[in-house]
Amino acid sequence: MSHLLIIDLPGGNDTDILEAALGEGHSFSFISSDLEIYRSQPLVQAYLEQALEVMDIPGFDDEEVSAKVLALHQRHPIDAVLCLIDIRLIEAARLSKTLGLRHLNLQSATLLRDKFKVRERLKSLGIHQPQHHLATSSAELKAAVDALGLPVLIKPVDGYGSQNIIVLEREEDLEPWISPLEHILPSNADYGLGVKANDRLMVERYMKGDFLGCDTFTINGQHTLIGVNEKLMFPPPSFAIKGGCFCPQDPRREVLEAYIFPILDAVGFDQGATHIELMMTAEGPQLIEINPRLVGAKIARLMGYALKRSVHKDLIDLHLGNWRAELHQVEDGWASVTRWLTVQEVGTLQCIELASMEDPRIKSVEIFKKPGDAVSYPFENAHRIGFVMTAAPTRQEAEEVAEEFIRHTKISLKT
Repeated sequence: MSHLLIIDLPGGNDTDILEAALGEGHSFSFISSDLEIYRSQPLVQAYLEQALEVMDIPGFDDEEVSAKVLALHQRHPIDAVLCLIDIRLIEAARLSKTLGLRHLNLQSATLLRDKFKVRERLKSLGIHQPQHHLATSSAELKAAVDALGLPVLIKPVDGYGSQNIIVLEREEDLEPWISPLEHILPSNADYGLGVKANDRLMVERYMKGDFLGCDTFTINGQHTLIGVNEKLMFPPPSFAIKGGCFCPQDPRREVLEAYIFPILDAVGFDQGATHIELMMTAEGPQLIEINPRLVGAKIARLMGYALKRSVHKDLIDLHLGNWRAELHQVEDGWASVTRWLTVQEVGTLQCIELASMEDPRIKSVEIFKKPGDAVSYPFENAHRIGFVMTAAPTRQEAEEVAEEFIRHTKISLKT
């Protein structure tokens, strides 16, 4: 069995990758710049107690990280580096290069952490991109909005997880008493683990259509589309995802492959997983962004319910060189659906009474907020309270079960 180095966890609490590693008999070591995040959670700490070694490196200084990882490698040779969070992807690529392990190359990892540079790279290669501008000050931000005209979307070039995104659609959105343009920069946004936003913003044409997430695996430059997650958004002014449906055999598969594979080639993506977000518009698919890691928000678990296998295990095998696309073809996979629990007003969570449903099509239920936590309308993904995941032979059936669970779950607030 293999020794894996795992860098932090998605959301600070997603242990699915650790469960998959242990389930396959692998050993793992864990590294973070703030272990207290994990040690304060009993369920997460229980997994970390099974680690071969745990390293806490405040600041995540490159030289210190490299020295400690190389020393670990001398004691227990590392076979793969796995990182599922955006803010450590460059460090993961650098460590893998130092250790001579399979991983996305450092140049592409660096490029893909800057959404504006990705847009410019694709534009230079003749791949159509939405109109876009870079803004690093309030003056540049207002000038970019004026140049593009409405509707526009504003997002940080180093952001992730649908955080700190603003959509301006109407002239009223630019009125001085409503407009956020004067107050966006400096953002002082904190991504956690000691990482701050770099305050470079991209302003681009806002697109409408079907919001899709295409999940791919790449090994030695050969890409495979694992499946398509169609995402459902909460209504404005929210920019949070209400749920989604993952289908291994989406009828748009060939069109999507023809669109996304050249994009992956253009950014030099040679190894690993991606979650590519795009909008299926009236003119065809249009790229939103490339996330150079396995999909977050535990959607990889949702994918597994449809594929009937662990996607995290697949990811580990990919990094070890053991994954083969031809061995993972799905002819008639199920549909899997997720729906998120939310509230419509600001308040303090008192209690949650989950729907009393004993149904084998309900695969997973998790609650992230606890009594006493402040909750609000889901303006962004971080405001969501919990989720239900279902799977069934058809999308309609899976959706009906998930919606019924949401309807019969009661959330009590103190407002």
